[in-house]
Amino acid sequence: MARTLYELSGKSDRRFSPFCWRTRFALAHKNLTVDLVPVAFGEKEKIVFSGQQLVPVLVDDGATISDSWKIACYLEEKYPRAPSLFGGATGQAEALFINHWCDKSVHPPLVQAIIFDVFNNLRAEDQRYFRETREKRFGKSLEALYAERETHLANFRRTLEPARAVIGTQPFLGGAAPNYADYILAGTLQWARLASPQEALATDDTLRAWRDRVFGLFDGLANKVPAAA
Repeated sequence: MARTLYELSGKSDRRFSPFCWRTRFALAHKNLTVDLVPVAFGEKEKIVFSGQQLVPVLVDDGATISDSWKIACYLEEKYPRAPSLFGGATGQAEALFINHWCDKSVHPPLVQAIIFDVFNNLRAEDQRYFRETREKRFGKSLEALYAERETHLANFRRTLEPARAVIGTQPFLGGAAPNYADYILAGTLQWARLASPQEALATDDTLRAWRDRVFGLFDGLANKVPAAA
């Protein structure tokens, strides 16, 4: 069966989207193979068939699904005999909280900390669009955000306290074994790893061991992609 994932691509075909990585982890968890199609910021025509302009977009068995959360829910329903992403309805509801926590609390300070690095990892033809839209969003230049990066990075690290508290008592956010809750936050850290040479986690952060465990899953899926230099 042909299965295709359209995902964000930067300069030199660098795939750093946190949302696309959530989906990559989810597909691997379900033991599902997929063909990967790069979509740069200026190539939205590649996904016009999906009725919207954001990646990831999964095409599977005649179905087209966009949005990483919706894709995870689709995979759970479509492939019930494969390993569960949530472990039941309660786990799915809890993962939805993690999804919103990352999107609304964790991502804002992180994107401001690494945004100039993201810009530098885009194709030249995509940089103008990225600069205009992001500077409008944040109300300041990318250079100004870069100058404030240490403050934004410190704010990002503070948002991770709930995850540290959980990992202090169990190996994964999902409990004894990883589930989609782990892949949500791991996608965020993979984004930082691939887009920026800055280390997202402090050297003594207890989340480093958890990150290493998740990045090592599925034959080192995340680690196989070289980090930003």
